[in-house]
Amino acid sequence: MPGLAYGSAMTVLVTGLGGQLGTALAAAASDAGIPVSLVGQPTFEFDRPETITRAFAQASPDLVINTAAYTAVDAAETDAEAAFCANRDGPALLAGLCRAADVPLIHVSTDYVFDGTKGAPYLETDPVAPLGVYGASKLAGERAVLESGARALVVRTSWLYSDTGRNFVRTMLAASRRTRSLRVVGDQKGCPTTAADLAAALLAIAARIKAEGWQERFVGVVHAAGTGSTTWHGLALALFEEATRHGVSAPDIVPIRTDEWPTPTRRPADSRLDCTRLADVFGVTLPPWRDGLRRTVDRLALQGEIG
Repeated sequence: MPGLAYGSAMTVLVTGLGGQLGTALAAAASDAGIPVSLVGQPTFEFDRPETITRAFAQASPDLVINTAAYTAVDAAETDAEAAFCANRDGPALLAGLCRAADVPLIHVSTDYVFDGTKGAPYLETDPVAPLGVYGASKLAGERAVLESGARALVVRTSWLYSDTGRNFVRTMLAASRRTRSLRVVGDQKGCPTTAADLAAALLAIAARIKAEGWQERFVGVVHAAGTGSTTWHGLALALFEEATRHGVSAPDIVPIRTDEWPTPTRRPADSRLDCTRLADVFGVTLPPWRDGLRRTVDRLALQGEIG
């Protein structure tokens, strides 16, 4: 991934304080010397429009990156109003503010807009068909942002995790401390993505926008995910291969079918993302997913969560 070059100072408003990606963006921006205004609950709430307007006015940003979202995939099935408020209505309001101020907006979305039946990595132009409320609400948010008239870019990612927050990697590590046998779904494919790598990619996109000014080719959707793919079972195996370097004794990891681990929401069986457009338009490619996993495990070890 190319280094960041910003020239004159650029102030970035990042939503999603406390979330995995918001936290990673704050850290990456700090390392790059980029002024960031990071906002989140309780002072920034998508169901309280006045807080969005106030935060935008106070930040007076040159660019906005929206990572705030309702991400409880299963809970969304019985809490659709909250999911659509956070994933459609709030981003629509934010996009309206960006349009009025002529400020570019980067809006983060998800592979769950697809049903996983293609059998090959998804292009940005492939038909969308979410399987549940969460995916439907995120798709509605994409459309609201792109139809707002703002200078908007939607960045879809997948299987996000980090060394903070609730995610698959930290859940697996915690589970291994309770039991020596883990059952992990082995028939769903995707592209694991570290929040740190995605944050770097988003800032690289911002750097390109800053350097070139907004270009029509930036409009629309790009996919941004770790390079390569695996299954949840494969990710678990790789996780404990890395963790053994820090003295962890790997548990037995048993592959199971999706139907052996029923959930309220169906997951896409194959949500691999083709990220070619990201490289072509912005010159950005995320590192191999195994590299991101190794760095995450090392950070977790430094934090005392492993070993």
